[in-house]
Amino acid sequence: MIPLGVSPSKEAGPRHAASPWREAGAWLGAGLCLLLCGCTGKSAPPGSAGKRAEAVPVVVATVTRRTVPVDVQVIGNVEAYNTIGVKAQVGGQLTEVHFQEGDFVRKGDRLFVIDPRPFQAQVSQAEANLASAQAQLGLAQANLARDLAQEQYAHAQALRYDKLFQQGIISREQTEQFRTNADATSEAVRADRAAIESSKAAINADRAALENARVQLSYTTIDSPINGRTGNLMVRQGNVVKANDIDMVTINQVEPIYVTFAVPEAQLPAVKKYMAQSKLTVLAVPQSDPTALETGVLTFVDNAVDMTTGTIKLKGTFSNADHRLWPGQFVRVTLRLAEQPDALVVPTQAIQNGQDGQFVFVVKKDMTVESRPVTPGMRVDEDIVVEKGLESGETVVTEGHLRLAPGVRVQVRPPRSASKS
Repeated sequence: MIPLGVSPSKEAGPRHAASPWREAGAWLGAGLCLLLCGCTGKSAPPGSAGKRAEAVPVVVATVTRRTVPVDVQVIGNVEAYNTIGVKAQVGGQLTEVHFQEGDFVRKGDRLFVIDPRPFQAQVSQAEANLASAQAQLGLAQANLARDLAQEQYAHAQALRYDKLFQQGIISREQTEQFRTNADATSEAVRADRAAIESSKAAINADRAALENARVQLSYTTIDSPINGRTGNLMVRQGNVVKANDIDMVTINQVEPIYVTFAVPEAQLPAVKKYMAQSKLTVLAVPQSDPTALETGVLTFVDNAVDMTTGTIKLKGTFSNADHRLWPGQFVRVTLRLAEQPDALVVPTQAIQNGQDGQFVFVVKKDMTVESRPVTPGMRVDEDIVVEKGLESGETVVTEGHLRLAPGVRVQVRPPRSASKS
């Protein structure tokens, strides 16, 4: 029985209605507790602390001390040692061409022949004029000899008749007649001598004309003035050429050959200093063939600095026996000024840039690294000179910098090229 004053519907209903919410809250609380317990109380997997302390693999190199060259590296271009534009010095029909475009020719080799017949005719005419002048000279000399004899006889006869006149044997008129005859023969002798001088002058003129005709005839054959390589042929066989008109062909002398380049004006004092001590070596490498290294000597320094660029022009002379250097080609030029002995050298990859400047990671004996600021100098191929900050024999990191910090332990591994092999 239910006691009086107690309503079962009012008391039992609310308890039954609130039970699902309470159960949900209980389950949610339990879940949160488990989640919190799992987050705070879960133990780390074994070995995680070892991974954090694992050594970083790096590639290292040893700081070495050696003699390095003091170089200036720039870009230059190849220039022909000599360039000749071959022109015709006389006009006429081009009858012969003795080479192919692009051939190498030697000095004195026959290149072209222009029709020589008109010039040969001029030579023959000049020879005939000279022969005529020489004959005139012979005639004048013969006349002189004849008139000299007559002059001598006339003077002797005039002298004899003058004595007879003084003796009163002959008249004055006869004496004056012989004197006049002697004077006339003397004038004839002077005329003969003048004719001889005129003939000699004519001979000289004819000889000059003959020599000029022969020179003009020689211009009909055109020979190479230098050793070199021929270019494009501008006039073909059979065409008529004019004197001093266009370049029939261009010849570039490539043995030896120039390499022209410019260095900053700040390098000029060093260039002048080392040039005074000895000849400076110039190395040239064509950009198209890095293996074709050519060696020459510095032979020219311009007499003024280019004010627009602040550089000065230099030239190196190369023997170029193998014709690896070609006119107009761009090359990488190295001007070797001197050598720096006992320089500390490390691979270029070891130098890093930081907020405080350039530095390297030095591997210590306990296989941890330290950051060391350095003062780099000039670059030598794949290495760089360190002016300050390192000692010979120390070990520096060249690969694997990203995971490094001072105090981090490292593990040395071979370079990639070595590991692949």
